[in-house]
Parts: sequence; structure tokens; C-alpha cells
Amino acid sequence: MRASRLISVVLLLQSRGTMTAAELARELEVSERTVYRDVLALSAAGVPVYADRGRAGGYRLLGGYRTRLTGLTRDEAEALFLAGLPGPAGDMGLADAVAAAELKVLAALPPSLRDAPARTGQRFHLDVPGWFRESAPPPWLAELARAVWRDRVVELRYRRGEREVARTVQPYGLVLKGGVWYLVGRVGDGYRTYRVDRVVGVEVGEEGFDRDESFDLGAHWQEQAEAFLRELLRAEVTVRLSPAGRRALRHVAEAPFAYEEAMAGASEPDGAGWVVTRLPVESVAVAYDVLLRLGPEVEVLDPPELRARFAEAARRSATRYGVGPEGQR
Repeated sequence: MRASRLISVVLLLQSRGTMTAAELARELEVSERTVYRDVLALSAAGVPVYADRGRAGGYRLLGGYRTRLTGLTRDEAEALFLAGLPGPAGDMGLADAVAAAELKVLAALPPSLRDAPARTGQRFHLDVPGWFRESAPPPWLAELARAVWRDRVVELRYRRGEREVARTVQPYGLVLKGGVWYLVGRVGDGYRTYRVDRVVGVEVGEEGFDRDESFDLGAHWQEQAEAFLRELLRAEVTVRLSPAGRRALRHVAEAPFAYEEAMAGASEPDGAGWVVTRLPVESVAVAYDVLLRLGPEVEVLDPPELRARFAEAARRSATRYGVGPEGQR
């Protein structure tokens, strides 16, 4: 554990230049006293760690010191090449950069780990697009990726329904979700999300923008995605579910939170194990398609129009299979 932390100290100083003991402690999730001991241990081992005094001081490595990646475990080395799987990086025009980076990492690895890329390629393949989607990247993706990397303001022309709109956007990041690329950008005082395959034109300006360093792309996307789903699932239906129906609902509910809320609000099971609960849905029409997958493991109680649709579906099925009112053929 300590050996791994010592390597982390060296790599942090190597990549960031100068860091205070407090900054190192936050990164490594240890106390400042532990950082002091680790720096002494590195110095004793011959690593040239130097302490600058004063307000702008901190620890740094002397003389352009660089370490080879001899501290990597096999799992860590293979995970590095897993992160570089072809596909999304190539879509953004970064295939050559990823290949060059892999070569440099490979050259720095000890001989015992140089089979890491081959082992990773033999065991993992990332196929991002959905089954029924085009696999070709959107035409403006690479241009937007360059603007994101360089923090350049873009003039975006975007297809919205039957019309085309133009926006001046500060491109903060790109997200790949279910085979679809999205651009998250700042427009005015807020952040907006655009599907890249609906972009019809991009002009990258010479003007840069000052990125809000507190902006967390992952957290923003998760928050917006859940808010979108909650806005979408504004209706509710009341249902009875068998034990099998409860298990199957996890796989057919429109969003994870819909299933979780339905289970949290469920009644106590009756003698046969059935429960009554309310399920968030987009609409009665969508609820019909979703709940129909549960077959006889669900009974719709409300709204009446949805219950009537299920009753009609049951009658049609009975007729189709030749089952009479008393269940006789």
C-alpha cells in the first residue's frame, strides 16, 4: 500500500510540477504528516524531491527527474490499454494520438508487462453503438472535439425539428450515451445539451473562453439525465404485482428511479405475495406497452382507461387461443 502511494507522489509531482503537502494529502486521502514521512522516504531512496519554502512553495522534483513506469502492477498496466480501446477516441479524431500514447507507455513498461496490450485486445472489445444505429460518427464530431480540447468558442448551427437554429456556444465537453454523442456547452449563464448528429454546421472561432474549473462534466450529465427522465415520467399508474412481476419490473421500467420508487412505496404483500404500488410512467400509452411485457404478473388498477385496455387485450388473447369464459376451450 505504501509503495503504491510513494509512486503516486512521484507521478503527481512529475505531472503537476509543484504541490504543497496539503494538496498531496488531499489527492492521496492521507494526512499531511503521512506526506512528510513519504517525502523523507523518497529522498532516502534517492528520488530528488526538493521543498521550496514560502507562500508559493511546495514539493517538486529536481533536474527534470522522470520515473519509468516500473511501479505498475499487471492489472494497472492492462487497465491502461483497456482505456484506449479503439472507437470513441477514433470518432473524435484522436486515433493517432491514442496509438502514439500507447507506444510510449509500452516503451516505459518493464519487459514482464509488455504483453499487456495484446492480452487486453484478446479479451475486451468495446462496441458502443446500439444494434439499430449507424456506426459512422457524426460529421462534425471531430471538429467539436478539437474545440473542446482548445477551449474555443464555436458558432453552432443545429437542427431543431423542421427548422435550423444558430447558437454561440462555449463547448465544455462531449458525452457518448447509448451510441449517441452529445455536446454539453455553456450558452449565456447556463449549460445546454445538443445531439451532435443534429449539428449541421460548426465554425470554430479564434476566441477562447475561461472554463469554470468547478464544472464537473460527469456530475452535470448524471444530474441532467435524471432531471430529463423525471420530467418525462410525469404520469403515474396504480398496479398490483405478483412476486414474479416485481422481479420483472426492474427490467421493463422506463428508468431505474421509477422501479426504485415503485418498490419503496409498495404495500405489504397479501397472502399470495401480491403488492399494490404506483409506478411513474411517461403516458398511459407508453405504460400499456411497458406493462404488457409482464403478462399475467400485473393487474392494472388505475387509471380506468388503462385497465380497460388491458381487459380488452386479455379478451382478445383468450379469443385468439380459443379459451372460453370459464377457461374452457
